[in-house]
Amino acid sequence: MSEFRFTRPDRFPPIVKNLIIINVLVFVAQLVFDKQLGLTGILALYPIDTPDFKPYQVATHMFTHSPQLIFHIVFNMFTLWMFGRILENVWGAKRFLLFYLLCGIGAAACHLLIQHLRYDPEIVEQLTQAYYNNDNETLEILANKAGFLAPAVGASGAIMGVMAAFAYLFPNTELFIMFIPFPVKAKWAMLGLAAIDLFGGVARVSGDNIAHFAHLGGAITGFLIVLFWNKTNRRSLY
Repeated sequence: MSEFRFTRPDRFPPIVKNLIIINVLVFVAQLVFDKQLGLTGILALYPIDTPDFKPYQVATHMFTHSPQLIFHIVFNMFTLWMFGRILENVWGAKRFLLFYLLCGIGAAACHLLIQHLRYDPEIVEQLTQAYYNNDNETLEILANKAGFLAPAVGASGAIMGVMAAFAYLFPNTELFIMFIPFPVKAKWAMLGLAAIDLFGGVARVSGDNIAHFAHLGGAITGFLIVLFWNKTNRRSLY
């Protein structure tokens, strides 16, 4: 006679809980020490073509958020809890932590690659001259063309990987999304978010300060990892 034991899923598993705690503590530290130490600038991910880039930023940027936008960290942490807790309950703590960190690194790599490809030394030179000449009008015009110089912060890339994995493993789960009056299956919601980021990254709309290719990099990394982990699983996932 076989013995069956039911294990109740943890509503707040340890890795998700500690990731949220770390992000909140870093956010509080930013609010307290930014004026004295410029903490956000130290932890943010700078373009690899600039002298401000440091290798450690590939890790630190994913625990850093904009101190001017509290909604940034609130939305990211809520999404991490909503989807990450399910994956951690399925995979266990060690595998989920490895997955999350790899997605964050994949997001950073994609973002840095696109910034490198878009790097334009002529615009950098023009910006430098305008800055030293106090030519604010030229600076404002060139700022819209110099997005490749902007540093990146946020856990969004890693969280997009979490969402991609959730959509792969539970594609027909119905989600309720703000401003959409009907439920949307996870697979379609994820494809929609990816399409929005692809459009935003290619179009480069003026005033858009979202690192769209970091989101895409995290989502692609998450999808490839979970695809690899399930390559020997012949059961239908749909």
